[in-house]
Amino acid sequence: MLSRIFIQNFALIDKLEIDLKKGLQVITGETGAGKSIILGALRLIMGERADAKSFAKSDAKSIVETEFHISEDFRAFFEERDLDFEEQTLIRREISSGGKSRAFINDVPVTLDVLKELSSRLIDIHSQFETSHLFTEQFQFGILDGLAKNKILLSDYQKLFLGYQATKREIEQLKTALAENNKESDYRNFLLTELVEMQLDDLDFEEIQNQLNTQENAGQISEYLSETLSKLNQEDFGVLSGLFEIKNKIAKLSELSSEYQDLSQRLETSYLELKDINTEIESKAENIEIDPNLLQALLTTVNRLNSLFLKHQVNDIGGLIEIRDELSLSQNSLETIENQIEEKEKSLKLSEKQLVVLSTKLSENRAKFSVDLENQAKAIFSKLGLEKAILKIDLGESPVYNLHGKNNIQILFQANSGFPLKPIQSAVSGGERSRVMLAIKKIMAENNDLPTLILDEIDTGVSGRIAEEMGKLMQEMAQDLQLIVITHLAQVAAKGSENYKVIKFDEDAVTKTTIVRLSDEEKLNEIAQLISGSKITDAAISQAKELIG
Repeated sequence: MLSRIFIQNFALIDKLEIDLKKGLQVITGETGAGKSIILGALRLIMGERADAKSFAKSDAKSIVETEFHISEDFRAFFEERDLDFEEQTLIRREISSGGKSRAFINDVPVTLDVLKELSSRLIDIHSQFETSHLFTEQFQFGILDGLAKNKILLSDYQKLFLGYQATKREIEQLKTALAENNKESDYRNFLLTELVEMQLDDLDFEEIQNQLNTQENAGQISEYLSETLSKLNQEDFGVLSGLFEIKNKIAKLSELSSEYQDLSQRLETSYLELKDINTEIESKAENIEIDPNLLQALLTTVNRLNSLFLKHQVNDIGGLIEIRDELSLSQNSLETIENQIEEKEKSLKLSEKQLVVLSTKLSENRAKFSVDLENQAKAIFSKLGLEKAILKIDLGESPVYNLHGKNNIQILFQANSGFPLKPIQSAVSGGERSRVMLAIKKIMAENNDLPTLILDEIDTGVSGRIAEEMGKLMQEMAQDLQLIVITHLAQVAAKGSENYKVIKFDEDAVTKTTIVRLSDEEKLNEIAQLISGSKITDAAISQAKELIG
């Protein structure tokens, strides 16, 4: 329920604050007094675009704040968006003089989308020319599903349907990925096989290069080793024999003088190291063997590795191993994708079976209550001077599942006897629209959890008995929801449980607008003025009392 409105610096409004109650809240005022300004301010709370030109004072910010009494049903909305839940919730919109807009819920800054989402569940503003949403399939389903008490069933269906749609999209994405991967699968298999056959984990490229160099230069290596051994081991002039003699001489000198002991030890060490070198060279010389088969195998391995390095743009075997492992994972992912598709298709079939059950139940409920809707509409039309009008629900079967089940819906309308039923958007005339919409809103008020409903001069163009019936309908509607009505009709104003008047006045040579709550006596005079005009007559007072009852 909307319990308070505060407006500051908006159009002709300098500052305005009004408390609202339950039931039928009626707002009256002369044409041009500023009723539409208050609605325009409320539309800012609904998330509509702000215009800095609407400011009363161009150098100050504009503020519109509303206070709502809300139920626990909204707690999940607040928790999902990390907002503080309060039964008395404040929604505020501030627009700076430069046109910058800020939105708040319980003093926490929020985006305009969050503001719209919440306010749309709290306020429904309907002006006399706003009947276009009556023509939408979503609105028409809403009317019938409200009457059929399909709220929980429809919620369960829609959750399932949205999951069903998401699964279908996932399957399509997986199939696309699989098709793209399959296009390159053969080539990747070839690359993977090529790398696996190389047995990369067992290869040491540096060692293979050394072996190849040895095989390719075995003759020259053998020659150099033989020459080296010859120099080391010549009987008279060999390096070893010469060093042996030198070592012995210095050893004798060290016996004569300790000054030569260090040299003697160093020569001894050098001689032993040289002997060890000689032994190792002999061993290598003995093991040098030219193996044409080994040489060819080594050449083949190196050439294949170099080719793979070039193909995969890497410099070592480690890089090839990484690519091999990636290709292996890629091939495994194909199997994973195929398994995922299979599992999701199973899930899709299961969801479709559940959709059949829920959508069938929805269709049955709608078919059962569509006649009730038609009868209720006809009864209300009769009260509103549309005695011959007929409303018909054309409920068809959709070829595919949609957000509303497996139905299509079209509301047909006939205003006068002898004319064919046509879709309501083409059958209802301008003079009938407000009354048709009021009838629909009346039915919805009785069967749906409607938010605060604001009707802006929906009764324009009617008078007499029809106006009286409109007032009664609005009074009945206000038993099920908070109904705020802006009207020029005395018959409607008389039914208000609370009455307010929008007043325009001059202050310091500036025109301003405000709204005041009317006392019982002021309400009586206001209704009398609506009947007789600016001059209130005794007859008008008497008639006003009669209307109030």
